[in-house]
Amino acid sequence: QVQLVESGGGSVQSGGSLRLSCVTSGINFSIYHISWYRQTPGKQRELVARIRSGRLVSYDDSVKGRFNISRDNAKNTAYLQMNNLKPEDTGIYSCNAENQNRPSYTYWGHGTQVTVSS
Repeated sequence: QVQLVESGGGSVQSGGSLRLSCVTSGINFSIYHISWYRQTPGKQRELVARIRSGRLVSYDDSVKGRFNISRDNAKNTAYLQMNNLKPEDTGIYSCNAENQNRPSYTYWGHGTQVTVSS
């Protein structure tokens, strides 16, 4: 059974930091691309950051220079370090795992809430 469990969300003031974790089980983590998505009311879910199985990273322009995505294959875990948070970063952050060879093998976590107040 595949599971992706996010944690680390919370409420912070503008300028604060949070570190999200995505612990996975039931997959060969090292061959999965890992992405963090953000969902806010009234908006489509948006891709925030991605780290490929080969560790190539990419970010949405809105978070470049503030967020850092990483992975620890030994722990089957991915992280999203979020610094200098802004109110517009508020949303539910979900972890996504996509098989590098079979993109249809894609899994989601339930998400963790991040709230940034001004």
